[in-house]
Amino acid sequence: MEGAHPEILKRLAETNFIKSAGYGMDEYSEAAGSKIRKACNAPDADVFFLVGGTQTNATVIDALLRSYQGVISAETGHVNVHEAGAIEFGGHKVMALSHTDGKLSAEVIAKCLKDYQDDANHDHMVMPGMVYISQPTEYGTLYTLKELEAISKVCREHKIPLYLDGARLAYALACPVNDVELEDIARLCDVFYIGGTKCGALFGEAVVIPKQGYIPHFFTMIKQHGALLAKGRLLGIQFDTLFTDGLYKLIGENAMQAADRIRAKMRECGLELCFNSPTNQIFCIAENALAEKLMQEAEFSFWEKPDDTHTIVRCVTDWATAEEDVDALCELLESLTRK
Repeated sequence: MEGAHPEILKRLAETNFIKSAGYGMDEYSEAAGSKIRKACNAPDADVFFLVGGTQTNATVIDALLRSYQGVISAETGHVNVHEAGAIEFGGHKVMALSHTDGKLSAEVIAKCLKDYQDDANHDHMVMPGMVYISQPTEYGTLYTLKELEAISKVCREHKIPLYLDGARLAYALACPVNDVELEDIARLCDVFYIGGTKCGALFGEAVVIPKQGYIPHFFTMIKQHGALLAKGRLLGIQFDTLFTDGLYKLIGENAMQAADRIRAKMRECGLELCFNSPTNQIFCIAENALAEKLMQEAEFSFWEKPDDTHTIVRCVTDWATAEEDVDALCELLESLTRK
């Protein structure tokens, strides 16, 4: 909802009149790529900067799959629910599987792959060709290192790519219960992206391909999908700033502190939290009347209705959430739930 971190705006202003090459061939993008490789402990990785999350998912998935293949996702996965059919528009089926708190398990993925192979008619079916997960998930939950290792093992045994959507990755990295670091993701995933749009940048995402040349001609595919920014320096400068002095991880700490305060107040007010989200997305179940009153004085996302009389609402904090706004929300919750 806010613009960008002040350090990014400052750097953009400082470099505004410096001439540089386009399409990510500038010195800022090169510097950002080097810093990202170091942070991921992936010295040979290919790093590309794209304009947004949906474009990134559509481009990467299309690049990894053959025409007859689909992508495995949780039923709640962003590519399945919140991208307006962008993956199907590109010619690939999203193969939605059951989940636990928004997370796929290695067992569910393995069963899907086995069921396909065991089906005598599989040549007439869409072949599962890759796995899509996100960290955090759409429910704000986190994959543990053990869970990620198990999923990676299944994918490598079946020789299919594992792709991680990191649109909100800064908040995962800053979460106190997280045990998955950037270098773990680079070691266990074939492709992933580091989110900028939701994590302090004006816009943009950084795709990391740990094995150099893993996707041939990926730059051309980015262009083909309309995800290449001509003034690529704008992305390079932003990610160069985010990966200077550990800012990318630090940027999520404010969101964690704000979210924890809101969760504590919701519990104090007798509201039931759901999905076990430890990150910057807070989900609670409210009676419809309470949700309607809350809507009149605060902005939140409608998520779903567990039954006719209740609504699940989502509040989200970020790198710029102000303490006074958290205070105001906590006071509002207390006043609306006071008996």
